[in-house]
Amino acid sequence: MPVLRYTLTWRAKWSYITAFRLRHRQMTELDIAVVIVTYKCAALTMESLRSVAAERSAAGFRMRALVVDNASGDAPSIAEAIESNGWRSWVTLLTAPKNGGFAYGNNLGIARAYEDHTPSYLYLLNPDAQVRPGAIGTLVRFLESHPEVGIAGSSFENLDGSDWPIAFHFPSLMSEMLQGMDFGPLMRLFKRCMVAQHMRKTPQPIDWICGASMLIRPAVLEAIGGMDENYFLYFEETDFCYRAKRAGFVTWYVPESRVMHIMGQSTAVTDPTSGPKRLPSYWFESRRRYFAMTYGIGHAIAIDIVALLACLIGVMKRAARGRTHTATPHFIRDLIHHSVVRPRNREFPPVRCRSVEWRARTLL
Repeated sequence: MPVLRYTLTWRAKWSYITAFRLRHRQMTELDIAVVIVTYKCAALTMESLRSVAAERSAAGFRMRALVVDNASGDAPSIAEAIESNGWRSWVTLLTAPKNGGFAYGNNLGIARAYEDHTPSYLYLLNPDAQVRPGAIGTLVRFLESHPEVGIAGSSFENLDGSDWPIAFHFPSLMSEMLQGMDFGPLMRLFKRCMVAQHMRKTPQPIDWICGASMLIRPAVLEAIGGMDENYFLYFEETDFCYRAKRAGFVTWYVPESRVMHIMGQSTAVTDPTSGPKRLPSYWFESRRRYFAMTYGIGHAIAIDIVALLACLIGVMKRAARGRTHTATPHFIRDLIHHSVVRPRNREFPPVRCRSVEWRARTLL
């Protein structure tokens, strides 16, 4: 397992100096670039933009939005909404040449943001999320006053207004074992080892945050580039925060920033109202890449073996209790098929985010 570098790289040190200077500038001088990647959810994207428009009018700093249609055909209806609402002065609509996934779409938006001028911060927002009053401003002020922090994320609320105060630890062998066994007492005993963490109502550091609301310091992009486009969907935020941590940038959860997130609308996989469903192949491919790239192939093999054994224990436990309907369909079969244990699944191309790397390193 690679050892995290807690000592700062020269890029991270430079970000400290730059950030201290930024603390003395006026908020009105700031320029926030909001990136929204949409795929077949035009109506939600318009509502998300509407919430940004309200935030923009009251924020006290400049804010622009870049909407990336990931080749879904939504661009004409979104363009019409931008025109009819008078948003053309601050919203740029991009049509991706292909549906390259969440990381690919965000990188396109980020690269386009730099073409106009270097933003003070990049803010990633899901199309199925709506910022509550002050949500973006709270994150901006937090990063302005904490130069050691590279990434900040919001707390979430569901559509019905209930809280979803969750952020995450990096996945590990232990978390895979606990998740597979699905044994309540053991999960409670080792809850600090679980990936999902129930957060307090005060700002605190955490391994990674949901990409549905993520504010990024440009120095992070300068150091590591954008999100890895080898991830089509899932684990890209996890990987991004991990690479940022290795480069000396910490991630914080900031609960005063509130965002309403309609879970599972931008992708039906995580819809909590529809019950367990079979996970798509790209979920397993992303999981495999994350463990192999983060811990090395040998460690990733051990993780998969432990995960499979734990899942078998979990299956037997649920069968004994008559709860087989709560299991993710075909999970063990799909995990074996996509596992790094199989030699054919051990090819991993290097991190790919060249457009953002080029923009950040030439324009910052």
